[in-house]
Amino acid sequence: MKLKNKVVLVTGGSTGLGEQICYEAAKQGAVVIASARRIELLEEVKKKCEMLSQNKAYAFPVDMTNPDSIQALVQTVKETVGSVDILVNNAGFGTFEDFVSVDFEQARKMFEVNLFGMMYLTQALVIEMLPRESGHIINLASMAGKMATPKSTIYSATKFAVIGFSNALRLELKPFNIHVTTVNPGPIETNFFDLADPSGDYLSNVDLFILDASKLAKEIVRNMSYPKREINRPKIMAMAAQFYTLFPRIGDYLAGGIFNKK
Repeated sequence: MKLKNKVVLVTGGSTGLGEQICYEAAKQGAVVIASARRIELLEEVKKKCEMLSQNKAYAFPVDMTNPDSIQALVQTVKETVGSVDILVNNAGFGTFEDFVSVDFEQARKMFEVNLFGMMYLTQALVIEMLPRESGHIINLASMAGKMATPKSTIYSATKFAVIGFSNALRLELKPFNIHVTTVNPGPIETNFFDLADPSGDYLSNVDLFILDASKLAKEIVRNMSYPKREINRPKIMAMAAQFYTLFPRIGDYLAGGIFNKK
């Protein structure tokens, strides 16, 4: 149980990948804090985590669009649990649509959740990690942040920003023994697509690339004890993203063709 008594805070922990990360961390003995908006779902995750870890677990609500809510979460964790050892910034959402149809209120909310809320929470916890000179920040970005495709303009922009933020933060915190890992997954079969693609067509079109949330969660948790720079899955999309960088014109052809399934 490599994470025995380590405090792991997971945002977006009520469903999908975040929920699976909570369970995998609990299996390794961690003190799991599941955080999201829907407290009724969080309570179920908390109960299962306690069963898996035979340790205490917590369920604290948070609205990642609201700095006051994020600060309240930080204060509650500090008073109730103590110091956070590992932060998993998993909360996020996306929508797939043509840019000319984008609702900018929705776009603003996407940036608030995917980027600004994540940065605000990270800063608050890093301030507490610095004196201890230990900690691990794991940021969920996306393959969309490495290789943008049509109909993902706003979502890709938020994830490009998450990758850039993570890369700079990794260098800043390295002297303090605080690790930063960026996770760039392709499509995962979760409720993310209930909003991103209500028709269900996209998931059926990318069947060969779909990731299993529980398997990805195991890999993320397995690397919580190591200074892993990036986790890129599936491998075929990771290779395509590298190709995209090295050969941008051909990359545009691939991104607008083979990987354009929206």
